[in-house]
Amino acid sequence: MIGKPFRPPSFVRPELADNEPATKRRRVSSDPRASSPSSERKPLTSVENPITPPITLPNQNEQYYTVLWRKYTNKKNKTWDGDGVLAVIGSYATLTDSNTGKEIGKAVCNRPLLPGSALSLGGKELEVDAVLKKEEYLSGRTFLNGGSAPPKENSKNSKSGYKSLNASKVSSLPKTLAAKPKSRKRVVGEDEEDGDVPEVTRATDKKLFKTPLLSSTVMPKNNSSKPQPRHDPHQPNALVMKQPSSVPKGKEIVDVVVDPILGKHLRDHQREGVKFLYECVMGMRCEGEGAIMADEMGLGKTLQTIALLWTLMKQNPVYGSPPVVGKALIVCPAGLIDNWRREFRKWLGNERIGVFVADGKNRKVTNFTMGKAYNIMVVGYEMLRVVQDDLKKGKIDIVVADEGHRLKTANNKAMQAIQSLSTERRVILSGTPLQNDLGEFFTAIDFVNPGLLGQRSAFKRTFEGPILKSRQPEASESELEKGEARWQELVTLTSQFMIRRTAEVLSKYLPPKTEQIVFCKPTAAQAAAYRSILASPIFTAALGNTDMALQLINVLKKICNSPALLKSKTDTEDTPSEMLQSLFALIPPKILNSNASSTKLRVLDSLIHRLYTTTEEKIVIVSNYTKTLDMIERLLNSLSYSFLRLDGSTPANKRQAMVEKFNRTDKKTAFAFLLSAKSGGVGLNLIGASRIVLFDIDWNPATDLQAMARIHRDGQKRPCKVYRFLVQGGLDEKIFQRQIMKMGLANAVVDNKASASSFSKDELRDLFRLDERETCQTHDLLQYN
Repeated sequence: MIGKPFRPPSFVRPELADNEPATKRRRVSSDPRASSPSSERKPLTSVENPITPPITLPNQNEQYYTVLWRKYTNKKNKTWDGDGVLAVIGSYATLTDSNTGKEIGKAVCNRPLLPGSALSLGGKELEVDAVLKKEEYLSGRTFLNGGSAPPKENSKNSKSGYKSLNASKVSSLPKTLAAKPKSRKRVVGEDEEDGDVPEVTRATDKKLFKTPLLSSTVMPKNNSSKPQPRHDPHQPNALVMKQPSSVPKGKEIVDVVVDPILGKHLRDHQREGVKFLYECVMGMRCEGEGAIMADEMGLGKTLQTIALLWTLMKQNPVYGSPPVVGKALIVCPAGLIDNWRREFRKWLGNERIGVFVADGKNRKVTNFTMGKAYNIMVVGYEMLRVVQDDLKKGKIDIVVADEGHRLKTANNKAMQAIQSLSTERRVILSGTPLQNDLGEFFTAIDFVNPGLLGQRSAFKRTFEGPILKSRQPEASESELEKGEARWQELVTLTSQFMIRRTAEVLSKYLPPKTEQIVFCKPTAAQAAAYRSILASPIFTAALGNTDMALQLINVLKKICNSPALLKSKTDTEDTPSEMLQSLFALIPPKILNSNASSTKLRVLDSLIHRLYTTTEEKIVIVSNYTKTLDMIERLLNSLSYSFLRLDGSTPANKRQAMVEKFNRTDKKTAFAFLLSAKSGGVGLNLIGASRIVLFDIDWNPATDLQAMARIHRDGQKRPCKVYRFLVQGGLDEKIFQRQIMKMGLANAVVDNKASASSFSKDELRDLFRLDERETCQTHDLLQYN
């Protein structure tokens, strides 16, 4: 082989069979058979490969993203510090923390961003998670609970769309829900606290005692195997509660029906209110078991609450389980304790339920917490702090806070006492849940449903700040858009657990009500006293001190009522300092010794004289100051008009008797009722009068609204007239302007109404100036024609 000569390879194409696959053929030269098209070849089909459509942004100059962020670190295994929202407006990007709503970074950003993009901003590393719609950003929803908003629900008037209740949620409603019912021998007439239907009595049992209430509280025996409710849901006007969507394994659902003894007295709006409260405390509407009933005064919040408690104490939607509520605590102002006791007695009697009143009369709280005779405890806010340790020894299943707007801050001692009871079901009753600002409103929401709106600081940045900015006349277009979106989102969120009806629903039940703002031009003596205070150098020096400024405000309010109020040296309400006493010395003694120097007192004198001599109507006169009530009392005595008086010095056990006497008797026995706004402005029913005068005005508009509601209530037969006295150009008018601003905010959030009337901060700073023009400043600011 080594000596064999070289032979070049042959380039001759071998003959191949036609049936040989083309892929096996050697292609050194062109093959004429391969170039000839085949008639049997199928045409190729076009295949489209869809691609992800590009993310389109409606406004390239305004873009929003959800991002992950962390501080710069050299660690090998890096983790993200939190979620955030990146707003790119123009060429600037702003990073906001989703948990706190706080702005944590800002830098120039000129490049487009897509999900997955990484960038650095303000000393932080960011990764874009998703593109955020502008509407989502403006609503503030991404800042709730760290970027995850609670599930959206339909509005309070919707009958569908409620959040479904899973089995674990149902089993956690009452802590004893999954417990087996106690087996015990039944006696006819025994209190059916576990909700079971009693057996039919045999003929031999006819001689046994049978409670007369049995037929009205339970259904007759039914041989059907289907669970039977306590009351017949098919009866006319039966009020049937919403059923949970699921129950624990092995359990069955049964209808919960409001006792007909209460249901037949409920009006349409009250039936809706009871159903709403039931769904809230049973966890069917949001991630919580609390509710706020914000109905205006006079709509029957007490009756609706009694119907709710009585239903929960006797029934359970899970058949065979104990009642949802065993013990209920009602916290209210001290002046309303007797009112609650009377209402329970009125609607349920003494036979059906026991009401324990903690009035400090050496009654042991253990009678309520450990005993079986009482299911309801009524206690005042002040007394609650005294008995809270005793209440902790028992189990409270639900807490109702009447006039719950008193729980203004998280540091409120009454609120802390209620929270120490660890009761999840909490209900606030308040005709004015938003009184001064959104901060107090947040406190109420966080009390009934903790954590639903996130942290207080995040709420302030996300909702309170933008909403208040948008309500200023000088607000920019972007601030208006943002504030409007945040307001709408807050209304949507709160409608899940807050129900609000105004007095308009009573228009077919009550006579009309007319409210009149009476601007009283100051007398010459009043104007002189006002100018003397404002012109003093002591006054100018005192403006730099906050405490002194508050005392000066009270001084000017007294001048608006009557300069004679300044001569008192033992005023327990506001004791002036030596500096203010020196201011009083500048006022001529003749002015201080004359009641005729008060323009309000002159108008009141004319009003009550005309009312007494020409009509059979009676009047309520309200003031925030006892010294003012003393002055009005002297006026009534000089005219020989009979009257009653209720203020802070009136014993609690005598107040209701005074109210009943005023409502029963004619004007010769009790023509006028003098009322302290702080002591008796809530809860009282003074329908014996059809006229009411608010002699002075309070910074908090809710105080005035509560006082005005004393006469326009169920049982009123006459048309009602409300008179609010203001000194034209004085501090009264400035406070009234501030009230309009606060009420505009309350109407926007609570009533979901648009408010066109607002004032700038500059217009509200001018508190101490006396405007002596003939025209009305409030009229001009509201731009009336």
